Amino acid sequence: MREIVHLQVGQCGNQIGSKFWEIIADEHGIDPNGNYHGDTDLQLERINVYFNEANGNRYVPRAVLVDLEPGTMDAVRQSPYGRLFRPDNFVFGQSGAGNNWAKGHYTEGAELVESVLDVIRKEAEGCDCIQGFQMTHSLGGGTGSGMGTLLIAKIREEYPDRIMNSFSVIPSPKVSDAVVEPYNATLSVHQLVENTDETFCIDNEALYDICFRTLKLTSPSYGDLNHLVSVTMSGVTTCLRFPGQLNADLRKLAVNMVPFPRLHFFMPGFAPLTAKSCQQYRAMTVSELTQQMFDSKNMMTACDPRHGRYLTVAAIFRGPMSMKEVDEQMLGVQNKNSSYFVEWIPNNVKVAVCDIPPRGLKMSATFIGNTTAIQEIFKRISEQFTVMFRRKAFLHWYTGEGMDEMEFTEAESNMNDLISEYQQYQEATVDDDGLFDSEDIAEEEVQE
Repeated sequence: MREIVHLQVGQCGNQIGSKFWEIIADEHGIDPNGNYHGDTDLQLERINVYFNEANGNRYVPRAVLVDLEPGTMDAVRQSPYGRLFRPDNFVFGQSGAGNNWAKGHYTEGAELVESVLDVIRKEAEGCDCIQGFQMTHSLGGGTGSGMGTLLIAKIREEYPDRIMNSFSVIPSPKVSDAVVEPYNATLSVHQLVENTDETFCIDNEALYDICFRTLKLTSPSYGDLNHLVSVTMSGVTTCLRFPGQLNADLRKLAVNMVPFPRLHFFMPGFAPLTAKSCQQYRAMTVSELTQQMFDSKNMMTACDPRHGRYLTVAAIFRGPMSMKEVDEQMLGVQNKNSSYFVEWIPNNVKVAVCDIPPRGLKMSATFIGNTTAIQEIFKRISEQFTVMFRRKAFLHWYTGEGMDEMEFTEAESNMNDLISEYQQYQEATVDDDGLFDSEDIAEEEVQE
């Protein structure tokens, strides 16, 4: 039993978290009341990773739902799957964080955090052998970003040897809900760099582009975006939930994916993504999936992998298919695009195959990339942050909650360090010892 405790914090975190539970409950044959109606033993073999068994053969998500205002929780309770969750695991405040990271992290959130940790402890104590925690939250608002990172830090203190994994929705300029998003996101990244082991970066802009360009939805709703996030989360967690060989738990995934501790921000992707009208014109083959999966249009993060290089990649194929064909296709991608993979990590693409396809598809593929191109998001946030911070705009809302300007400056420089670290490894070569490039040495000899 390798259990995972799931946390969803803030409005965004609760909405994508609830979609995730709908999809995985469905994949494991569990109805909205928690009863099993499945058709294969594989569905129950590793059900304990995400579900607790209650009396009367009822399966209950090992999920803790947190928000600083009651509204989102009520919406979750009233949704079709609202009865699935354990009522004691809803923890909410009344005041809200008002899009303010400081409220979520230092004032309102800090008041609620102990009662959340109590629920988390109960869940963790009920586990035989807990492998770690996963959190869904956004970095743009107040609760998900401020209180989410506070919880991550507290859990890190209490369970230092467990894996901390986050699905973080990163704000994007095209889809903005709040003016102060760059502040909230920068302060959050400052925390995530230090306290998570794996962060899947999800970006509303990329999700909109997928809905608009690929799925041909003229006006995508948050429901459509959340559906994309949830199929990706379902794909990323496939290896944890069904018997498989590779990356079968959070720690193995981290060991295979994270070459340097700070560089643990992943870019997820999913295939097949096709418009309803085009479905019958496409053959679903392994080669088609592989091609789509590496396509920048299928990435859930709005940055172009061709602007950087892959440090590591994990690919998860689902459905009945031949391993041999999968391996051949993946090798083909690496050989054709070798310049986009760093050559100082020789076998940097790992592949897993699971027999059970997701509901409604014959086969699918999920992509997890650790690419240096992800610095584009951090650059984008950093630029917006600097423009406002130079003028000290909106700062009084944060200092009023007891924050110090120094914390902003630190967060900014930490994020800029992260950007230059990605850049450094993007340019690193095999004969590079981290100090000199062969050309540098040649130049010096010439000068001498």
